[in-house]
Amino acid sequence: MKVAVSVVTFSKNKELVEELAKHFPDYKLNTFERRYTKEEFTEALRDADAAIVGLDTIDEEVLRHCPQLKVIAKHGIGTDKVDFEACKNHGIEVKLQPGTNKRSVAELTLGFMLGLMRGAFVSSLDLKNGVWNKYDNAGRNLSEKTIGIIGVGNIGKDLVSLLEQFHCIILVNDIREDSEQKQFYQEHKLKESSKEEIYRQADIITIHTPLTELTRNMIAKEQFLMMKPASYFINTARGEIAKEEDLLWALKNNIIAGAGLDVYTQEPPSNPELLTLKNIYCTPHIGGTSKEASLALGMTAINNLREYFGT
Repeated sequence: MKVAVSVVTFSKNKELVEELAKHFPDYKLNTFERRYTKEEFTEALRDADAAIVGLDTIDEEVLRHCPQLKVIAKHGIGTDKVDFEACKNHGIEVKLQPGTNKRSVAELTLGFMLGLMRGAFVSSLDLKNGVWNKYDNAGRNLSEKTIGIIGVGNIGKDLVSLLEQFHCIILVNDIREDSEQKQFYQEHKLKESSKEEIYRQADIITIHTPLTELTRNMIAKEQFLMMKPASYFINTARGEIAKEEDLLWALKNNIIAGAGLDVYTQEPPSNPELLTLKNIYCTPHIGGTSKEASLALGMTAINNLREYFGT
């Protein structure tokens, strides 16, 4: 059976490739060192029995060209690019792995929080440009500040654990309202809040929801206007959750103090102005791809295929 791998980090990882070859010797890697175009992705899957995929779009347009495809193992936790109905119609099983890279994303989010609050990113940029500004960019402590977490799933919960040593007031909002979720809030002394309360009260607002029709453009001009002028906005979830042009407006007009972004509406980002603002810190969607997370994601994807084929 043939396995197609679209994920660049997997394809470049010697340990993962060796493990894949041990169980599935007929495989094809993504050697382009960039994400496939949709046409390239379709061609890669055309004669495959199984696929390991990341952020690629999986829809009817792709699947109708892949008559042999039986199973897709997701490398990563996001499912917004997967048309599950189309997969079902073609008899293709989709293997997921929720929570595998939660620590990687949570740590990057914490890094954004510390860097933004202490002015580390702005200070570094100034110093690289020959400006020694020791006082204006000294920033504030993260400790004992009010943090708003929207989306308290695997990543949101892990972030809560990382923040415990900072003794922050943590406001939370999630679509889940079951007893298990409520118990987690009580055990960690979290304050269940409306989104509007979080926007108005938090020193840092951080997003950890999936991208759905409910969350698409959830953060726009109206929401940024509710936020405190000294607050920071962080998005390590999906770019389309925040309206990018409204975030740009909020940053340019000092509606908020700054932002940390790891995700964008289009990747790579199509708006160069967004990347050049001094009060924004940007990374190229690396949240879930630390060395340890990439290895865990890859091994889980291989094991999911082994489980499916009984190898």
